[in-house]
Order: sequence, then C-alpha cells, then structure tokens
Amino acid sequence: MKPRILNIGIIEPSDLLFEGLTNILLKHNSNLRLYRIDEIEDFNRSIPNISFDVIILNTILIQNRAKLFRNFKRERIEIRWIGLMDSLVSTETLNHFDEIVRINESSEDICRKIISLQSNKDRNESTYPQKALSERETEVLKLLLKGLSNKEIADNLNISIHTAISHRKNLSQKTGIKSQSGLTIYAISNNIISLESL
Repeated sequence: MKPRILNIGIIEPSDLLFEGLTNILLKHNSNLRLYRIDEIEDFNRSIPNISFDVIILNTILIQNRAKLFRNFKRERIEIRWIGLMDSLVSTETLNHFDEIVRINESSEDICRKIISLQSNKDRNESTYPQKALSERETEVLKLLLKGLSNKEIADNLNISIHTAISHRKNLSQKTGIKSQSGLTIYAISNNIISLESL
C-alpha cells in the first residue's frame, strides 16, 4: 500500500529557514507536499482548500500574539502544530505547540519528530478511539483548564492529591492528549467548556 501523502504548511518568512527546512524534509521523505505561508494572518487566505496535516510555525511569529494563535488552533483542531524555534522564546509560547523543532537539531531528528507526530495522531484517531470521560474526570478537566494545581484540584473536589493525579493521568490516556492547549481544544470541541469561559 502506498504511504499517505502528508500536507505540511510552513509559516516562515525567512527564505533561508524555509528553503533549508524544505530540503531537509523532502530529502528524508518524498511523501510530503509542502506549502509556504509567509505570515500567520495569511493562513486561511493563502491556501484555503488544502487539508493540512501539520503546520510548522516559527515560534517568534506568535510571541505576544498568543490569542490570535489560539483562535487559529480552535478553527483547525485537526491540525498538528510544530513550533520552529530559531531564538529564545517564552515557555508559555512553547506550550501552545504539539512539538518543538530547534534549528540546530539534526535533519534526521527534525524529520522523525514531524512524521512521528502525525503518525501518532493517525494511530490515536483510528486504533484508539477516545473513551468517554467520567463525571469526575470532567470536573478535574474543568479545574485543570482554570489553571489549578493538583493540590487545588484535590481541595476543590475533596479528594487526595494522589486521586487528583490519577484522574489527570486517566484524562491523558483517554484523550491521547498531554498538553494544556490540546486539552483546551478537546474540552471546547466536546462542549465541556465554552470559548467564552476562557
């Protein structure tokens, strides 16, 4: 069976970084279609009919524009987002991405991260359908998305910290999501929280 072709958008204004990343990716995997997008605001306008699997975005482009980026992610929850890090950025910015690629990484590591991220998504969607959350897990998720710590969640729900941690592990296992931003998207798309509550 012929491998599935991945559509990858690259939001990178630098010719040098774009060309270098494109050459690395195509050298290691010919089943890719790469599309250049100059700015994040051009994302929906430039190539509206492409069903992207992965978007690689220079992390500096969302520094101080996290709200805009969160809106893009909410509109296209099926896309995996990879941050291309070519300078120091805040941890808060890095937490928005499913994966981070640093420009000083080897070409093999860069390709492995991109392909494995999409492969894990495909596997989670087809082989492991998401299980429904229990009522308690839903309560933990809501508190977690409010930014509460494990101890604060435990205190709010009158449970032990150990139980709160167990519920968080169950959330990750059932949803297949480990990041805070991913859980936020999950909660919105499953009507657990509303956009207005964020």
